[in-house]
Amino acid sequence: MPDFSTLLRRGIHLPPSGGMLAFMLAFYILAGLFGRDPWKGEDAIHIASAWQMLQHNDWLAPELAGRAFHEPPLYYWSAALTGKIFGWLLPLHEAIRLASGLWVALAMMGLYYASRELYGEDSAAASPMLLAGCAGLLFHAHDAQPMLVAMAAYSGTLGSLAAIGRKPRLTGIYYGLSLAGCLLGAGIAPTLPLLAIAPLAWWLSPDRAKAAHTLLIGLAIAALLILPWPALLLMFQPARFHGWLATELTPLNTPFSFTGLGKFIAMLPWFAFPALPLALWGLYLKRRELAAPAQALPAAFLLITLLLLAWAYQPREIPSLLLLPAVALLATPGVLSLRRGPANAFDWFAMMSFTLFALIVWLGWSAMALGWPEKLANRALILRPGFVGEIHWLALLVGILASAWWIWLILTAPRSPYRSLTHWTMGFTTLWLLATTLVMPWFDYGKSYRPVAQAIAQALPDNHGCVAERGLSDTQRASLAYFVDIAPAAENSTAGRRCDWLLVVGDTRRELAAPGSDWQKVWEGNRPGDRKEKFRLFQR
Repeated sequence: MPDFSTLLRRGIHLPPSGGMLAFMLAFYILAGLFGRDPWKGEDAIHIASAWQMLQHNDWLAPELAGRAFHEPPLYYWSAALTGKIFGWLLPLHEAIRLASGLWVALAMMGLYYASRELYGEDSAAASPMLLAGCAGLLFHAHDAQPMLVAMAAYSGTLGSLAAIGRKPRLTGIYYGLSLAGCLLGAGIAPTLPLLAIAPLAWWLSPDRAKAAHTLLIGLAIAALLILPWPALLLMFQPARFHGWLATELTPLNTPFSFTGLGKFIAMLPWFAFPALPLALWGLYLKRRELAAPAQALPAAFLLITLLLLAWAYQPREIPSLLLLPAVALLATPGVLSLRRGPANAFDWFAMMSFTLFALIVWLGWSAMALGWPEKLANRALILRPGFVGEIHWLALLVGILASAWWIWLILTAPRSPYRSLTHWTMGFTTLWLLATTLVMPWFDYGKSYRPVAQAIAQALPDNHGCVAERGLSDTQRASLAYFVDIAPAAENSTAGRRCDWLLVVGDTRRELAAPGSDWQKVWEGNRPGDRKEKFRLFQR
């Protein structure tokens, strides 16, 4: 076995396998999960829901800031568990966010086995690396996001159905787990493509009798795992069961939207970059074998998923995550079959682009922490009034190590069909890690509702009683609940009308006005740098 100095000189072995592949994917998964508050958006909502499940020990169904939250429970179960297990080591919201890393890891594992089954052992590492390299996944993979459960289930379905008929019991178990995970994690609508692809997988199987056995095993396991939760919810909280079911069925009662389909397709070129052009190249290379399982299974799954999204979802980034596993799988033959010219161009583009952006991040850190260059430092302060930069030595060390890893990778990666893909995925990850360590305090200062929530809590007396709210978004209510344990009631609700305190948010005089002359303003504020969104606290 070579010593460490020999390994440094020799460089990474391509294709990556074993411990090196695990390290590279873990590097991607963990980068960006830590070092920041729950941010404005879905991150804060899902973290607060998992926190409430953990705080109040109510595991039957998620809630949001004391109100029913009609979402399936699996992501919140997993997030509450990671919070409970790792909360002693990490800030609770970071421990909760670790659940996202778990589901992304399962998604990559499913794609690894699908790629190995369809394209061979040497191609297995490419599919999870392509998934990790998709531009649209990076941010959401490091947020608290239940759709990651569905993405893992889609990858697991592709992995299990790729081997359908060959290992009926094992693949049946994986298929059943994927079905159950998808429905309990993301709902009824995302589960439909997993069922719709099954007949095609059965038809493509070389042994249809064993394939039918696989599907029956999977459906039976899925039913056994799925049914207890809605049955218990109906038994103990029937109103919440009916609310959840109505929420789940509403998207399925909407008409199919060709406009929505066009918008999802238009989103793919950047959201699935660079996997999408590589998938198109791979399909072109295999144009005479499109009926073979290696092309037909992921291509049909991609088409079915697109149709489902156009039917049940508004064109947004988050449901588009479901498209990525099939695109990454289709791109695998393409990226490993690039001719020398395109492969070298892709490689140089990755190396030069991410090196340049890494230097820009370091320049931003210097402006933030050292005040140089002065003009950039002044601009950063204008955008985040009141922000005070300082050197965080652990973040600085992580940034130095990440930069050294990137330089080592550039200098030592051998010529291989995997070289350009490795530089793209690891360069993308290194840049994200630098951004989330070196300049994260500046982003966090403007993205978090912590300062606002703490200011509101300080403006309230110790025995303030209930607080009503008007105009607060789910994110704002979630942040109040998580940061200062305040769950305001709706102003026009029975509970809200009895409250002597009212918190409003808006950007116009009408939205921020007191409900009557007997209400007095006691506090006003906003997030740093956000001049439009203002909060006011009134007392009666």
